[in-house]
Amino acid sequence: MLRHSEFSPYRGRFAPSPTGLMHAGSLMTAVGSFLEAKAHGGQWLVRIEDLDTPRMVPGAADEILRTLERFGFAWDGPVEYQSRRHALYREALDGLIRQGLAYGCRCSRREIQAEAPRGVDGFVYPGTCRERGLTGASALAWRLRVDGAGEVAFDDRLQGHYAQRLACDIGDFVLLRADGYWAYQLAVVVDDAEQGVTDVVRGADLLVSTPRQIWLQQCLHATTPGYCHLPLLVNAAGEKLSKQTLAPSISVGDALDELRLALSRLGHRPPVELHSLSDVWSWAHKHWRLAQVPKGPVLM
Repeated sequence: MLRHSEFSPYRGRFAPSPTGLMHAGSLMTAVGSFLEAKAHGGQWLVRIEDLDTPRMVPGAADEILRTLERFGFAWDGPVEYQSRRHALYREALDGLIRQGLAYGCRCSRREIQAEAPRGVDGFVYPGTCRERGLTGASALAWRLRVDGAGEVAFDDRLQGHYAQRLACDIGDFVLLRADGYWAYQLAVVVDDAEQGVTDVVRGADLLVSTPRQIWLQQCLHATTPGYCHLPLLVNAAGEKLSKQTLAPSISVGDALDELRLALSRLGHRPPVELHSLSDVWSWAHKHWRLAQVPKGPVLM
């Protein structure tokens, strides 16, 4: 896999999933990741995470890119699409299988729930199929072994120290789903490594996934990027603003007000006398400080 030294000293990214249009929460993430990259004199990539085909909304990917453009974002290099990168994921999985780090699993969700304890992010898979040597048609999914991981810890630039013991907190996790779709954990690790991403700035809902990704990076001999998890935007019920909670899409017709609001939620309030997108962006570039960003969550 490609190494960070082949790219700029700082290489960030924004990776939306086109399961709907951009909402206020995704705009916050885009703004924070973009400004953090530019504050370090780095590059900012855009990657469309469109692997979960049944959940994709037709036309959403193009509309997300148009929205970013109308808000004044400018990304470096071509937009990448996960749906065009299957060969990279297959190569990574095959390598893990050859090392004995990944194995086939035919357990159903009902079977797992019947015997597995709850962990920090769902049920902890107990390793039922770990030594069965399932191959071919009998292997409905592929999992990564975590029994050798021990404690996986990192220092998040905003949220602070975070650690998990993967064996008891998560369990062996899925790389290729039983329905044939690549799991998020594998795709994002392979993509970040291949694109030379040095710093990942994303929403705090993905903090719980990071130890899994660090362990997978170690198994793939890929460089671990720095991590910064921005505050989540939540509704009055404390739920993350998302497509699942019916978050309304942002209006490009109100781009100036939406950008002001996103910056304010990130702890940066632009002066009221700024009346154009370019003026607000210019102010944001000059005044962006990660230390001013709240850990969150932020009430909508």
